[in-house]
Amino acid sequence: MANKSSSLAKAGKDLDDLCINTIRVLSMDAVQKANSGHPGLPMGAASMAYVLWTRFLRYNPRDPLWPDRDRFVLSAGHGSMLLYSLLHLTGYDLPLDEIKHFRQWGSRTPGHPERGHTPGVEVTTGPLGQGFGNGVGMAIAEAWLAARYNRPDHNLMDHYTYALVSDGDLMEGVAAEAASLAGHLRLGKLIYLYDQNHISLAGATELTFTEDIAQRFEAYGWHTRIVPDGNNTDDVDAALREAQAEKNRPSLLLVRTHIGYGSPHKQDTFHAHGSPLGEEEVAAAKKALGWSTTNSFFLPPEAVTHFRQAVERGAKAQQEWQQRLDAYRTVFPAEAAEWDQVMGGQVSPDAAQLPQWKPSDKPVSTRVAAGQALNALAQHIPNIIGGSADLNPSTNTALKERGDFQPSDGTPATAGAVGGMWSYAGRNIAFGVREHAMGAAVNGMAAHGGVLPFSATFLVFSDYMKPAIRLGALMGLRVIYVFTHDSIALGEDGPTHQPIGQLAGLRAIPGLTVIRPADANEAAEAWAVAVKRNSATLLALTRQNISILDRSRAQDAGVARGGYILSEGEGGNPQVLLIGTGSEVELCVKAQARLRDLGIRVRVVSLPSWKLFAEQESAYREQVLPAAVRKRVTVEAGATLGWERFAGEEGTIIGIDRFGASAPGEETMKRFGFTAERVTAAALRLLGRQEDAAREEAGQHEQGDTSVAATAPTEGHS
Repeated sequence: MANKSSSLAKAGKDLDDLCINTIRVLSMDAVQKANSGHPGLPMGAASMAYVLWTRFLRYNPRDPLWPDRDRFVLSAGHGSMLLYSLLHLTGYDLPLDEIKHFRQWGSRTPGHPERGHTPGVEVTTGPLGQGFGNGVGMAIAEAWLAARYNRPDHNLMDHYTYALVSDGDLMEGVAAEAASLAGHLRLGKLIYLYDQNHISLAGATELTFTEDIAQRFEAYGWHTRIVPDGNNTDDVDAALREAQAEKNRPSLLLVRTHIGYGSPHKQDTFHAHGSPLGEEEVAAAKKALGWSTTNSFFLPPEAVTHFRQAVERGAKAQQEWQQRLDAYRTVFPAEAAEWDQVMGGQVSPDAAQLPQWKPSDKPVSTRVAAGQALNALAQHIPNIIGGSADLNPSTNTALKERGDFQPSDGTPATAGAVGGMWSYAGRNIAFGVREHAMGAAVNGMAAHGGVLPFSATFLVFSDYMKPAIRLGALMGLRVIYVFTHDSIALGEDGPTHQPIGQLAGLRAIPGLTVIRPADANEAAEAWAVAVKRNSATLLALTRQNISILDRSRAQDAGVARGGYILSEGEGGNPQVLLIGTGSEVELCVKAQARLRDLGIRVRVVSLPSWKLFAEQESAYREQVLPAAVRKRVTVEAGATLGWERFAGEEGTIIGIDRFGASAPGEETMKRFGFTAERVTAAALRLLGRQEDAAREEAGQHEQGDTSVAATAPTEGHS
């Protein structure tokens, strides 16, 4: 009997080794054929990935979007062939021909994994550390959904989030921020496999990365376990079981691997990191691994059969989950209906009573107005959750009486707990002063599904979030980035906090909808637009109070079309267009009144979103900004870059292309020339009325510092 058990164990190990080497060989063959890519990580990490994907990870290759699947993130996205090999071998819709066209035009195997492009890829990774943060967001989403919908003996949401992270991932600051947050939140169902091969692209990690990583993560509040030999599948298995048993701490498994494992001359060197091994070295590696043939893309049938058991295993797991869902519907019909709504992304602001303001109301900042709109929407959209980078009082993004997303230890909530409730069911997430991790986490939450996440901080700190914002747009995620303090008008905090080029840079990101509302009503509408969008949206909001615009003469009023005629002059076609965004629209309205007194027909256009406006039919855009009206003035308290498309060849752009200054916001705006008089003068000059323009400028100079005002703002023809 003992001999039979020994024989079975040997057969099992032989099959394991064959499957692991299949991952290695398929990966290096694909990289070699493409003559581009990173063979080292797939070869070194193949063993631990094999254990995870065949013994622990719950997934259904025939339904990659099954809601209760485990999530797997390849944070070290450069090792993409590891993931593609696993997806193909386990039965996802990724044919071998796609593997053969790795990194080629039109293939589903791009150089770094892309969400929505390849079945089974959860998030787009490549910039190191982002996947680490995404995984934290996924674990947050899982915990929140479980807390809201699970009931005793009726678990709809109960899965793990796994990631494979590299030395480079852990060097990045975003990973440190995210790890600190995850440890604080006690995300026990978050398990990361650290591919600790001691090699980075340019050399050994001893050149740059020598801290005690296990101790660092233990200090963050993580469970850690060292696996001395990543090729020891039993030890990897045991480490994963220990991690699953750890309920109150995320886990980092430090797995010692060898980059380029099996390559006789390049293993454990940086030469295996980011370049093909070369034909001779590939052949030598196959020989060293005991591979039976030198033919490219050979897949042993017994290995494929073993991997493809994932199809039946996944179907069974999903069927069992579906039975739980059916039983849940019977016992908890109301909760099940809401579950269907949030998991299907079927949220609508239409039922919400959005706040409205009248021109006679007191001025209000768009951050305050947007906060009121957010809370109104949260009453009807149950899965809006999010928070700020320690700035709720400034960004006005606290969801009132919705509780704080915090681990519950049974102790009473402190006075700072919103709504007196601390648990994973709370909808306010305190991200701490961690803008980059916050951006990556809300992306992960959106990618997980079932939640509509938002983040908030000051616009100038979008620089700290830019990589995450870019990836959120690239993935087409339903996520809302809220930014307040949107111009030099924020005042006393000075140039360190006053954004200048941020709007221009953010508008340049493909797929990102940037909205800068002009008053409280536009701010409320901006939120209504944002929750309907199936892509990333960014709101830029004022700190200072601004007047409520009179839209009684507006045409197609509202944010949804990106731009609209706010006020039309009397007496026929306009002679000049005044185009603005945000708080500067009010300057255009005031300038219109001054110009009207001078007998000039003026149209004021509010342009809160360039992207939304660009999405409208050409006839509508021509209606709002007729090509025949070539005298145009654009006004925005930010960089002038990009405004030439609206100013046209004969127009004038009023903006600011230098840093701001510390002073009260109203004073700052005057000193930098953002006044109705300056806008009026610019329009008059376009119409050839130089004397009238000079009189307006004289009024401007009486209000501001002429030495600054004459040079600080940008004003000129596009």
